[in-house]
Amino acid sequence: MRSALLILGDAPNRRMVLASLAILLTGCATADRYVKTAPEGVINQTDFRYRETIDTGHRIPAIDAYEIDPRLLRVTVTYKTQYRPGTVVVDIAARRLYLVQAGGQALRYAVGVGREDALNFHGKAAIGRKEVWPSWTPTARMIERIPRYAAYSSGMSGGVDNPLGARALYLYRDGRDTEFRIHGTNEPASIGTAVSSGCIRLFNHDIIDLYARIPIGAPVVVM
Repeated sequence: MRSALLILGDAPNRRMVLASLAILLTGCATADRYVKTAPEGVINQTDFRYRETIDTGHRIPAIDAYEIDPRLLRVTVTYKTQYRPGTVVVDIAARRLYLVQAGGQALRYAVGVGREDALNFHGKAAIGRKEVWPSWTPTARMIERIPRYAAYSSGMSGGVDNPLGARALYLYRDGRDTEFRIHGTNEPASIGTAVSSGCIRLFNHDIIDLYARIPIGAPVVVM
C-alpha cells in the first residue's frame, strides 16, 4: 500500500485510492451481512424429511426449513402415557399428534385442528380405512357451514389440490365411520393452527410417514 501511494504521489490521489479501497471493503461486508442462516434447531434448508417428493406421480413441494417454526417439524420425544405403543394420541389444545413408541417415547407431529372446539372429534376411535391420495366429498354439515363446498358435493378426485392431501386415515367408532379423518393438506401454513372443519391435518410429508407406520385397526385417542 505504501509503494502504491508513493507512485501516485500527491495527497488527492492518495485520498482517491483510500476511498476506492473503502468502497470495495464495504461491498464485501454488505455481501456477508445478507447471508441467510437457518433458524435454531433446523439442520439446513433441504431437510431430508421435507424435501420435494414425487409420490405416485404427484409432486409434493419441499417445505422450506428456513421459513417454518422448527417446533412444527416431526421429531422423537420423551412421552409418558398410559396408552400402549402403536396408539395415536391427538392433543387438540397443544395441536400435536403423538404416535406412541416403546420405551417411553413417541413420534410427535404438528397438526391443524378445528377452528372451534365444538368441531373437533373427541374420545376414542380406531383407524377403519386408509387411502392414498384420497378423493374428498364434503359432508352436509361442512356444506352448511361453508356453502362454497357445495361445488364438490359429488366429490373431488385425489391430487395436490385436494384438501385431504396425500393420505387419509378414517376414524371409525363401533364399526361406523365417524366422518372425521387424519389427513394431509395442501395448505402447509395451516399446520399448528385452528382453521379446519374439524378433521386433523398434517404436512403431506408427515401424513405419508404416519400412514406407513400404522395399520388399519390402530387405536386413536383425541383429547
